[in-house]
Amino acid sequence: MAENANDLVGRALDLAGLVDYQEGAVVSRTVIERKTGTVTLFAFGAGQGLSEHAAPYDALVYVLDGEARITIAGQEQTVSAGQMLTMPADIPHAVRAEEAFKMMLVMIRS
Repeated sequence: MAENANDLVGRALDLAGLVDYQEGAVVSRTVIERKTGTVTLFAFGAGQGLSEHAAPYDALVYVLDGEARITIAGQEQTVSAGQMLTMPADIPHAVRAEEAFKMMLVMIRS
């Protein structure tokens, strides 16, 4: 039986182990969801991504596994396991997995 977010509270967790890869897909799992922000885990199959978009909130990406290209305001950079970057509100950004890739996304709404 799959755990829900409430089952994760107060436990030490292996973040990368909480979301599984699916070939040809992007899988997500919300860990925390509040009106002030969210924490979501993503697993991208190799070559998968999120097309360019903007969000009205600041966001932090922490790379759990693999490697990806993240483009922010037309500036592309490669990120890999153990690295993080911030994405400012209202600035277009995109994500593309160079290989199977996992990340934690923290959205700050206020």
